[in-house]
Amino acid sequence: MSEPRRHPRGGLYFEDFVVGAVTEHRLTRTVTEMDNMLFSNMTLNPQPLHIDRHFCAETEWGQPLMNSLFTLGLMIGISVNDLTVGTTIANLGMEQVKFPHPLFQGDTVRCTTEVLAKRKSKSRPDAGIVEFLHKAFNQDNKLVAECRRQAFMRKRAK
Repeated sequence: MSEPRRHPRGGLYFEDFVVGAVTEHRLTRTVTEMDNMLFSNMTLNPQPLHIDRHFCAETEWGQPLMNSLFTLGLMIGISVNDLTVGTTIANLGMEQVKFPHPLFQGDTVRCTTEVLAKRKSKSRPDAGIVEFLHKAFNQDNKLVAECRRQAFMRKRAK
């Protein structure tokens, strides 16, 4: 199968997504204390599980947990370069978001995306809806996050 003609920024168009296809994303990211502090502070989240090392030393984790919304955003963000940069019209929703294993400062995240479904838009002939299953794993291959996401995607111009 030939490589699809991508958007000038690199994203795939609606027509190019194949149900069942799994992408192992090229980008990985080691998460840091600064990521946790900045994200938690920018989102006004004072949860000590993310920002207070001494508090966390007394929990079952023994160390700060990465903010779960940072983890969610990172997981989806890692997928953008390979799949949707320049071709997403909008995110329509995210559901079944799970964090089955904690992510800690110093862990390295890698992600996969599976195309679960797609359909043409009923209201816009130039677009379609693609459903993705994003998964994030740490360096020990433990699943740290997953979510189903529906995205409104551009079709290729005729």
